Amino acid sequence: MNVYKRAQSDEYGASRIDAAEFDAFLQENPHIQYIDCVFADLCGVVRGKRIARSDLERVFESGLQIPYTFYFLDARGDMVDPLGRGSPDGVPDGTAWPVPGTLTRVNWSQRPHGQVLMTLCDAKSEPYFGEPRNVLRRVVDRFADLELAPVVASELQFYLLDRERAKTGLPQQPVAPDAASVAGPSTYAISDVDRYDEVLAAITDAAQTQGLCAAATPAKSASGQFEIGLKHAADAERAGDHAVFVRQVVRAVARQHGLDASFMAKPYLGLAGNSMHVHVSVKHRSGKNVFDDGSDKGSDLMHFAIGGLQAVMAESMALFAPNVNAYRRFGANAAMPRNKRWGYDNRSTGIRIPGGAAETRRIEHRVAGADANPYLVMAAVLTGIHHGISQSIDPGQPFEGNASTFVDQTIPSSIDTALLALENGSIMREYLGRAYIDLYCATKRTELERFRNFIPAHEYDWYL
Repeated sequence: MNVYKRAQSDEYGASRIDAAEFDAFLQENPHIQYIDCVFADLCGVVRGKRIARSDLERVFESGLQIPYTFYFLDARGDMVDPLGRGSPDGVPDGTAWPVPGTLTRVNWSQRPHGQVLMTLCDAKSEPYFGEPRNVLRRVVDRFADLELAPVVASELQFYLLDRERAKTGLPQQPVAPDAASVAGPSTYAISDVDRYDEVLAAITDAAQTQGLCAAATPAKSASGQFEIGLKHAADAERAGDHAVFVRQVVRAVARQHGLDASFMAKPYLGLAGNSMHVHVSVKHRSGKNVFDDGSDKGSDLMHFAIGGLQAVMAESMALFAPNVNAYRRFGANAAMPRNKRWGYDNRSTGIRIPGGAAETRRIEHRVAGADANPYLVMAAVLTGIHHGISQSIDPGQPFEGNASTFVDQTIPSSIDTALLALENGSIMREYLGRAYIDLYCATKRTELERFRNFIPAHEYDWYL
């Protein structure tokens, strides 16, 4: 096989996939007959094309033609034609290429097969500006000017669900006769581990097969809710890849065991929501963690980073909470506060500094829902950190006590106000790109219009 070499701007770093990765995969997996070439769209949903094993070499050598609109679908996967892109301009294609290091075997399908992440290039062979992974890449590149690099990990929460809805139409816990049985909390319940041991072990095994260092454990608050943590990655794009693929793994393995899994931000009004926590430290090119100054308080740079996260909080909410349901997680006395407070080892704050050894000093960003796009969430978090460090923003004093009792009226409380804040903000536009922000907001507004073009069942109960 010829070595694949594509023209690519030095701004994004040269990327080459050599024959060794391709050949090693085929030799180690002689039984695999097809490979999924996959993408993560604007909502973070994995989509793609399934190709025969015999066609894999062609994809590595010549790429795969994919419409640019692939990255601007609504939550149901429908094309929305944002700002005239899509059907009005003929749905043009770009060329997608396999991402180095992402060709893996998957073991959760009926017939084991392979999977490779693809990245899209435009007509000039430049990374497509509308791909969320490339949006994150642009933010990460700005750290190089400061001789810094972010180290990122994520934790995602999800519920295991029965495949059938309750009579009320609500989701229900597996083997439960109706939705009433999910009403109670279950903090760190070992019984949940025992009850779902088989599926949790299968999730961990499937994740490891795909090179994802992850393990599923009970979440803190609700029965049937679990948390899956991923190890820190020195490459933020890889951290985003891992979060996207671990959601795919959880859903696929749950189906394999006759269950459903949901990362919906708030599937039950009376129980804890599903969050995505992003952990970030920043290293100097010398290898030192610049958030560590040897003290329990952390360095000035860490405090500046917190200040930057506060500064972009309002603009970022449409990325952290990208749909109507996501805002049900927030509010006074909720587990997830709607304010900009920060604190040391304080889980009631959205910006938390975990305890532990000084050399592991990091920021835990606790605002995003588990159904948000991981690349865009990480891009927003890193934007805040970079902005705070470069502008030396003071975050104020850490908060002690229960921060969830405070509601900051400057933080959007709905997807409508969040999209306005993102659209009218200046910081996220500068970092993520004006064109991308405009297309994101247009896509989400079309999705919102379609979502609201239904009469919910309770509207008939109340007003018919």
